[in-house]
Order: sequence, then structure tokens, then C-alpha cells
Amino acid sequence: MTISDVAAAAESRAPAVARSAQAQQVADIAARLERLPLTSYQRWIFGIIATAWFFDSMDLAALTFVLGSIRQTFGLSTAEAGLLSSMSFLGMFAGAASAGLLADRFGRARVFQVSMIFWGLGSLCCGLSTTATALGASRLLLGFGMGMEFPVAQSMVSEIMPARNRGRYIAFLEGFWPLGFIASGLLTYFVLQVADWRWVFILQAIPAVFVLVVRRFVPESPRWLASHGYSERAEATVRKIESRVRDRLGGKDLPPVVRQAAAPASEVTGLRTLFSGIYAKRTTMLWTLWFFALLGFYGLTTWLGALLQAKGFPITKSVFYTILISLAGIPGFLVSAWLVESWGRKATLVMNLLCGAIACHFYGSAADQTQLIIAGLCMQFFLFGMWSALYAYTPELYPTHVRATGTGFASAVGRIGSLIGPYVIGVILPAAGQGGVFALGAGAFVVAALAVLLLGEENPRPDAGKHFALMGALRAVRFGLGRSTGLVIAIGRVRYLL
Repeated sequence: MTISDVAAAAESRAPAVARSAQAQQVADIAARLERLPLTSYQRWIFGIIATAWFFDSMDLAALTFVLGSIRQTFGLSTAEAGLLSSMSFLGMFAGAASAGLLADRFGRARVFQVSMIFWGLGSLCCGLSTTATALGASRLLLGFGMGMEFPVAQSMVSEIMPARNRGRYIAFLEGFWPLGFIASGLLTYFVLQVADWRWVFILQAIPAVFVLVVRRFVPESPRWLASHGYSERAEATVRKIESRVRDRLGGKDLPPVVRQAAAPASEVTGLRTLFSGIYAKRTTMLWTLWFFALLGFYGLTTWLGALLQAKGFPITKSVFYTILISLAGIPGFLVSAWLVESWGRKATLVMNLLCGAIACHFYGSAADQTQLIIAGLCMQFFLFGMWSALYAYTPELYPTHVRATGTGFASAVGRIGSLIGPYVIGVILPAAGQGGVFALGAGAFVVAALAVLLLGEENPRPDAGKHFALMGALRAVRFGLGRSTGLVIAIGRVRYLL
């Protein structure tokens, strides 16, 4: 072998050696982050991200409460109102699809900040719209920013929180969605008594200045920095995090690092990773899950206030009842935040989807106000719980280098469902009535549950004591639903299937 042959062979091995060294640094960074005790510093970072999520959720929820007023202002038919509602989700589809790729290319923190600017401007433009066309375009811009934020926030929390706390905190993150939903309803309730719906959007644009807090205090993910070759920045960032954690511990020594071998560097990168090897089945399952879960959820939620008005409730009272039943989302996400760790992501997700489907059926067939409120409370309890499990489940199925891309595209596919849902309901409502509308939503949740049940990854089984404690708690839901003996039977069967 000549010297030139040796040089050529060494040159051909250089990229593989570089990838291996980079993969080892990613593993080392991950090990250093994972061994850190959970302190007020990580909770502070989480709190900032969750607050931005809360403000974003308020903007997304606003249309639920003002759609009836907007229909009256512009004289929209149900189909036109459904199309207007869908504009937000068209923007969210574009935002979610691009955000994952951008976050994996340019960094989590930077894209997260840009998303906040987009939804702030979009909300302001909604408030200044004088035609239905301008409002639709503004909702498109608003949705683009919201679609960018959601998957990136998941990835940021996944990569900052230690694995032993990750699922619970991602579930807590999603819990800020029902809080934002309720806050948006309260704001709408009081604003509509003194002004029109435009002021709801104008006021909800103000929190976009919170981007300055995010820029000041939220660090870039050191895992992302290491995986993209920014070795010095990754090392500096993780040292800063370690220092802050040590300070919160009163100067105590940190636990030793348990160094782990790096996973083999993959030759397949980017979008191709989502459909290679073990990830192909996961991607298929997640895309099916997100599409049908969001079709059902946003199709129903967007129309809740308007459907109550169609039943004869005045605008302010329909807003009040929508807020009331949404309060069940708070215990819903709290219960799911506990279950995703103690019971497992898959089991919790399937339970919430099936129970949510059953509650939708009873809500759509409610004969009086009492049944409507009880079924609505149960529906929101399980559907907001579904979100906690969904966001805890999704990012953990992909490795760091494509986590934001995988999560972003799953979210984007879901936005197609959320785009279709409100419009389809607006079209079928005159013919099928409210019973048909909620049957459609229930069917979508069942399909989503079957996708997870048949294609989803298995989770470790909890001990029997936790199982029976959960079943005892769910018996209370049985009495709340009155006729839903089948609900408890279904939960028990799902539990043993999983």
C-alpha cells in the first residue's frame, strides 16, 4: 500500500471519526445533565417556558369564546365560520412543520423567541381587522407563531429536565394550556361586557413582550449545541447550568458523572430518520394519533361557545358555561401528570382518549342543562389529560438530533386534523345536529386510541396497588356520568391490554 493509499484511507475515515467524537460529547453532556438534582434553577427555566406557553394558549383559545360574536359582526354562515376557525390551524400546520426543522438547524431558544413575535403580531392584527378576510389572514399569522412554539417548547423541556422528572414536567407544561384556556375565557367574559371582541385580541397581544424574558434567562440546549458541533458553547452552557444547580444546593458537590458510551452515529439524518429503522413505526403511529386527536379536539373545542349559543344561551352565559366545564381540565392534567410516571405514557394516553370519546357522546346527547354540565366536565377532564400524556409521549420517541423535527412534523400532521375539524363541523352541523357533531369527535378519539394501542411502544407496568388506586378514583367518574357503567369496564379492559 502506497503512502497516498494510506492518506486516502485516513481521509475517508475522518468524517466517521468526527461523528463518533461528536456523538461521544453528546453522550457526555447528556450524562452530566441527567445526574443533576432537580432544583429551583431547572424549575425557574421550566416556569419561563411554561409562562410563554400559557400566553400562547390564551391566544389559541380566544376564538372558542368569541366565534359567536364574530359570526354576528360579519354575518357568517356556519360553513364560513368553520373556515375562519380553520385558518389558525393552517398557520399552525406551516409553523409546526417548519419549526422542527428550524429548531434542529438553528437552535431551540432562537426559534422559540421568533415564534413569540409571530403570535404577538398576529393577535394584534386580529384585533385591528375590519373584514372577515383580514381576520382570517391575521389568524393565519397567529397560528404560524403558535405552531412554531408548541413543538420547540416540548424539545426544550425534554432536553433540560432530567429523565426521571421529564415526563411529569412535560405533562405540567401541557397543563398550562387549560389554564390559558380558562384565563382567555375570563378575559373574554369581562371584556365583552364593556367592549367588542376585537379588544380580546388586542389585550392578548401584549404578553408577547415576554420574549425579552425568554431571551435573557433561557439557555440554548447544550445537547443541541453538542450534536451540532458547537463544542465550546455546549461545554460553557453545561458548566453554567451545573454552577447554578450547585448554588441552589448551597455549594454542595454534585453527584458524580456516570459516563456512558455514545450511541452509534447514524448515517441517516434529517427527515429520513423519521422513516428509518425503528422510527418508521413510531412516526406512523404518532402521525395517526396527532391527526385524529387534534381533529376531534379542535373541531369540538372551537365550536363549544357557538354551540351553546345555538342551544339558546346568550353570549355571556355561553362563555361562562364554557369556562365552567373547562375548569375540569386542571385536575385532568394534574392526574395525567402523575399517571404518565406511575402508570406509563401509553396507558394514560389511551385511557384519556377512550374516556374522552365516551364523555363526548354523553355531552352531545345531553337532554338538560345538568347533564350538559356534568358530561362537559368529564369531557374536558379527559381531553386536557390527553394533552398531558400526548406531549410527554411524543418527544421521547426520537433521539436528540431529530427530536424537534420528529415532534414538529407530528404536530404539523395534527394541525391538518385541527384545520379540517372546525370546517367539517361547520358544514355538517345544519344536517347532523349537535349529536352528530359530537359523534364525529368521539369517533376521531377512538381511532387515535387504537393507533396507540396497536402501534405504540409498550411502557413498564406499574405495581398492582397503583392500578387499584386508579380504578377506585375512576369509579367516581362513573357516578358523575350516571349512565356510563361501560366507561369503567372499558378502562379496565384497556388497562390489561396495555
